[in-house]
Amino acid sequence: MPNNSRKQQLEAFNRLLDIMDELREKCPWDRKQTLESLRHLTIEEVYELGDAILDNDLEELKKELGDVLLHIVFYAKIGNEKNAFDIADIANSISDKLIERHPHIYGDVIAENEEQVKQNWEQIKLKEGKNSVLEGVPRSLPAMVKANRIQDKVAGVGFDWEEPHQVWQKVQEELTELNEEIEKGNQENIEKEFGDVLFSMINYARFIKVNPENALERTNKKFINRFQYLEQEAKKIGKDLSDMSLTEMDEIWEKSKKYFK
Repeated sequence: MPNNSRKQQLEAFNRLLDIMDELREKCPWDRKQTLESLRHLTIEEVYELGDAILDNDLEELKKELGDVLLHIVFYAKIGNEKNAFDIADIANSISDKLIERHPHIYGDVIAENEEQVKQNWEQIKLKEGKNSVLEGVPRSLPAMVKANRIQDKVAGVGFDWEEPHQVWQKVQEELTELNEEIEKGNQENIEKEFGDVLFSMINYARFIKVNPENALERTNKKFINRFQYLEQEAKKIGKDLSDMSLTEMDEIWEKSKKYFK
């Protein structure tokens, strides 16, 4: 179990800040980096962090969190060089926001459950000068994550279904409309209706307490494991998948389900 004191934690963070200062001064690669050059690397690191979380690999999680923390410190260093902000400004900014967004903790507002907290958040954001509750949804988010965030945001101001069965009925309605367009063969309308099906399924996932991104990624990982098992078993019997019948492959596939149960 971790047993580092708050003093030790602060000393470790200060050590990282010192190392960043030194690297920025002495390392040619670190000295060359800009906010823009780090952007895609940061995105990759966050996805690797996500993998570690889904794999429940705590040792790997620690390493990936370190990589993300390094990027935060790196951005803070560059911001300081531009006389725009430093790590203290970043920490104070998020601390101020947390206090302001939690009036049920630091003020006299009452919030007895998660939904009331979320509704308070959205109201506070509008008071901060936002013209729309959807302004906080990043444009560059992947489509599935964006759909989930959009639905979560509008639900925070009461634009939502009341019961899960209503959402499921909407899913069924969208599936029917998709099937109708498939029968007509209009590709543009098929795409639109398929998008509606996905959007409604993501909405239903929210009602049944499932994160659709996590659920799909777990299925991706499961499929990869099973397919790679199929490839390995095929090699053991000296065959290429392209030379095997679907029946042969399906037999091994069923074994993979038991192997990765």
